[in-house]
Amino acid sequence: MLAPLRLKKNEDRRLRAGHVWIYSNEVDNAATPLTGFEPGQPVLIEDAAGKPLGTGYVNPHTLICARLASRDPKLALDQSLITHRLNIALGLRERLFAAPYYRLAFGDSDGLPGLVVDRYGDVLVAQFATAGIERLKTEVIAALEKVVKPRAILLRNDGAAREPEGLESYVEPVLGSVPEQVGLVEEDLRFQVPVREGQKTGWFYDQRMNRARLRQYVAGKRVLDVFSYLGAWGLHAAAAGAADVLCVDSSARAVEWARDNARDNDLGARVAFETGDAFEVLKRLRAEREHFDVVVLDPPAFIKRKKDFREGSQAYRRLNQMAMQVLAKDGLLVSASCSYHLGADDLREILLAGSRHVDRFLQILEQGHQAPDHPVHPAIAETAYLKVFFARVLPN
Repeated sequence: MLAPLRLKKNEDRRLRAGHVWIYSNEVDNAATPLTGFEPGQPVLIEDAAGKPLGTGYVNPHTLICARLASRDPKLALDQSLITHRLNIALGLRERLFAAPYYRLAFGDSDGLPGLVVDRYGDVLVAQFATAGIERLKTEVIAALEKVVKPRAILLRNDGAAREPEGLESYVEPVLGSVPEQVGLVEEDLRFQVPVREGQKTGWFYDQRMNRARLRQYVAGKRVLDVFSYLGAWGLHAAAAGAADVLCVDSSARAVEWARDNARDNDLGARVAFETGDAFEVLKRLRAEREHFDVVVLDPPAFIKRKKDFREGSQAYRRLNQMAMQVLAKDGLLVSASCSYHLGADDLREILLAGSRHVDRFLQILEQGHQAPDHPVHPAIAETAYLKVFFARVLPN
């Protein structure tokens, strides 16, 4: 029998409209005090009259204090339901992609709140972002084994989202022997991904469609890939016939990994690499009067919290403006942002302002977003986080 978590009067409206998060100020603390719950404890969520709304789990120490997992009050988030949800998620990915390289589970969007799983063939890399899913660690691993039958599973539980949940940071193999690097195939390219040391779960599957879209623009062109990480954008450009490519990243280790990926794809002769701060490199390239036909900007999130919006948006504007200053007369700027708090309209305005500052004419050719293995939950705006503009930058 699950302990009840009761909401205040009228605070069930968002849940009934399709949302799955409950904030701490929506809970009736007189009827069901949050202090009476353990982090991650499964609960039966009720409206103010005691009518069940569904099941989920609670964390009394966080602003989002509970997450709805099922609207059926008879179904708790256990191994059986996790297995069922993973099977549904797998069905989508197998329909979308011929090879087993994709994000298998994307949290709330797949009915698995707090769980992210990336698949690299027979190796899985998972992240548990909440106390509720951490509490179900054994059940999640068992469900993954049943659904995917992987050779190895690595938990990359070292993300920033765990700290507010009161969770420790750790990286742990929980099945089989996980190598330092695992392979994947994207389009006609092979990549080695450092799943233990790399960023987040190792690879950014969310940009796969946008990287494929880049290919139609680069034949015979000179390409600059800023924040290149493992070289994904740059190597796609080289494979599609770019005359030459320069990949830039602040991490010497990432540049080493990217160089290895270029060599493994026989693209080393056309791809150069530089370790350095993006802003400093762009400044130097402008001073040296270097120009590129295509510049790709795929930075980390400059705006992680709402209060960082002003400072972060200024960084995006400066970055895009500097990129335009090293673009050829008829150049293409591919500008991305994974900051949820910077909307598509905000990024569009930043590009427009940058083009006016450098006295250039801007055309938006295409707008991209995250790949379909990162489905958007229609009630949770935060799940639609990635935006990419393909913009032509011309003289006035």
